[in-house]
Order: sequence, then C-alpha cells, then structure tokens
Amino acid sequence: MKKRKLGNSDLYVTELGLGCMSLGTEEKTARGIIEAALEEGINYFDTADLYDFGENEKIVGQSLKDVREQVIIATKVGNRWSSDNTGWTWDPSKTYIKEAVKNSLKRLGTDYIDLYQLHGGTMKDPIDETIEAFEELKAEGFIRYYGISSIRPNVIREFVEKSSIVSVMMQYSILDRRPEEEALPLLHRHGISGVTRGPLAKGLLSDKLLAKASEKGYLDYSYEELKEILPLLKERVAASCSFTEVALQYNLASPAVASVIAGASSPEQIRSNARAVRSQSLTDEEVAVIRELTKASIYKEHR
Repeated sequence: MKKRKLGNSDLYVTELGLGCMSLGTEEKTARGIIEAALEEGINYFDTADLYDFGENEKIVGQSLKDVREQVIIATKVGNRWSSDNTGWTWDPSKTYIKEAVKNSLKRLGTDYIDLYQLHGGTMKDPIDETIEAFEELKAEGFIRYYGISSIRPNVIREFVEKSSIVSVMMQYSILDRRPEEEALPLLHRHGISGVTRGPLAKGLLSDKLLAKASEKGYLDYSYEELKEILPLLKERVAASCSFTEVALQYNLASPAVASVIAGASSPEQIRSNARAVRSQSLTDEEVAVIRELTKASIYKEHR
C-alpha cells in the first residue's frame, strides 16, 4: 500500500489508516481486524484514551506489540473521564496532558507515541499552555510528533500559526466538503497534513447507498436531496466501480491529505477498504463531477 509523508515529520503513513474506535472490547475479534489491517500493509493505527475507558489503547498496544517498530500509533488526549466513568469533561491543560500521556503509554505498552493528538479544542482553551505541554513531551521523548483532531477552522489556524503540529484530523467526505474552503488549503500551504475521518459518511457513500440513510438526512442534505444525489453520483462516477472506491479516492485526491482513517467491524471490511484505496485514482473530470453534484459547504457553527 502506498505511503505519504505526514506533514514535515519523518513518518510515512499508509494512505489507509485503521480507526480503532469501532474495534470493540472483545479482544479476539479486535485482534483479528488489526491482523487483517497488517496483512493489507496498513501501518497507521489511530486510537484515543477516551475509547472504551482506555481498553481500546490496551488492545491496540497488545495487538501491535510484535510489530511496534514497523507501525505508527496515534492516540489522543483532552477528554477526561469522571471518577465513576459516567461522562467526561474537556481538559486541555498542561498538567492533565502530561499526566494522561503516561497512562496512555502504559496502556499501549510502549515507550513512545508516534503521533499524540489533542482530541478537540476551542478558542477558549489555554492554547499556548497546551502547545507547551506537547513541545515538552516531544523534547522528553515521550512522543515523536503531535497534531490536533479538530474541525474548528479558528482553532486549526491558531495551532498552524503557533505550534509545530504535523497533522490535523478532521471529518471529510463527498457529503461533507467543509474542509475544502478553509482548512485543507491552509494546511497545504504550511506543509501540514490532513488526516481524514468519516470518508463513507456513515455508510451513505458505500454501495448500500440509501439503505443507510436517515429520514433526517445527513448534515445539510435532506433525505429528499440524498435520494436524488446518491443515485446520480453512482451513475456518473461509480458506474463501473464500488462507491467505496470513489469515496476514499475523493479524499486522497486532495494534495493536503496524507491518510484516510476508516473504521472496520470485520476483517472483510478492512480488505474492502484496502482494495478501494489501491484502486484507480479519480480523474480531474470525475472530481469536477462530484463537486458539481454536491454542496461546497462551509463551517457555520464550529468556529
């Protein structure tokens, strides 16, 4: 599987990464999915301390223990579980980040984290303090690089200007083109990589199409609009291939995107996503058709 450089780091990530949130807590099942990912050549595994109260990190770390030097492990910080695990609060403070990283390292069973990401962020955060925490962790050798997971353009802009982030994870798909207006061009200009999630738009951009559609629609698309647009997309750009191929290749068509993170609930799903990423790139004409048929939305609320 092809690899792309992650920002200005020396990390080369596969064009498809495994989003580990959907692995679940049954270790045998999760390990089977991770092993299928490794067999497909995937080297990029994305987890978070929030997932399953840290159990996700334990499973990921244990499953990758024998290939630790060949893979890139990314995890996230900032969401702090309450003492009774009934909810969480947002804590981007330096004190918490430097405490949380040690717990993540222990759960992952590793001496270092390849990519440590702030799991959110708002303009009310102590951004300078947060950056200081990541820079110190990098200097101390606990993390190799850091990034943020955010869809807020104003927050992204602050980190681009003030920090040495190498990546920004954000939701991006044919049905959610919000990053195209502000975020992706900004990242590309500064040599920072986009890492995209949600490429299949909750299954709407798979061959199941409207079977996955809600009567509420999706983002700023009504159900009626989806009924009209999805078959047109299928007819005009996915007539001779799977919709999954088109969806993943659309993300990879952006020069700012290093890797597409997709979850999987089975080894078969991993293999399907890997085939899609290895498939033919979209032509400029196909990208133009997709953009003609869909909305070039912008971030209205998430600032």
